[in-house]
Amino acid sequence: MPCVHFSGDVLVLQQMLIVLVLMSFPVSAERGTETPRPFDDDPLRFAGEIAAIVHWDAKNSHPEDAILFVGSSSIRMWETASAFPDLTVINRGFGGAQISDVLFYFDQVVAPFAPQQIVFYCGDNDISAGKSAEQVLGDYQDFVSRVEADFGQIPIVYLPIKPSLMRWALWPEMYRANQLIADYCDSSEHLYRVATDSALLSGEGLPDSSVFVEDGLHLNQEGYRRWKVLVEPVLTQISAAN
Repeated sequence: MPCVHFSGDVLVLQQMLIVLVLMSFPVSAERGTETPRPFDDDPLRFAGEIAAIVHWDAKNSHPEDAILFVGSSSIRMWETASAFPDLTVINRGFGGAQISDVLFYFDQVVAPFAPQQIVFYCGDNDISAGKSAEQVLGDYQDFVSRVEADFGQIPIVYLPIKPSLMRWALWPEMYRANQLIADYCDSSEHLYRVATDSALLSGEGLPDSSVFVEDGLHLNQEGYRRWKVLVEPVLTQISAAN
């Protein structure tokens, strides 16, 4: 099945218009903007967090043929077991991760589980750190290649970089990365994309403040509820087909 899109035509047009405006005039959302950090690609900054994950996994069993949720803090903070009680899920997100970090720790957060499918969210921190949309695409392609090398062409569900209050000034590049990855998804039957980004926008096409916690970056329960509404049917459909 080709890449799956769940996005209304009106919202898509709104996004395109806003991106064009933002490219000409930097726009800030309610909470302001975030200054991009210096390029930071040192995976050892997560050594302690990954060691804790490995220690826990060494002492606990994990289900076979599960759906693996992996990526950055938007995955880690998602209570996936509660959100998807009818599905067998494992969550191995870690906060602040870039795609290159997930690749570096692939043997710790992906390889041990031999998942039946993967849900992936990452790229938000990559753009904030100064990476281009093309670099994000290239890193995601590397992730897909690694998955294919280890497990074959299992389904991978990509959740696009989210439009947020804190990082709204970076949205043009994030949007471009999402579009590049959407085109890449369309090239393979086992790659999926669910348009969870559109679900976080208001009727005016701006980040909806009601779906974020206080920091203006991470999702609250309503934000995750909107994600679930879009993601669950896709996961159920994939599981039924396999």
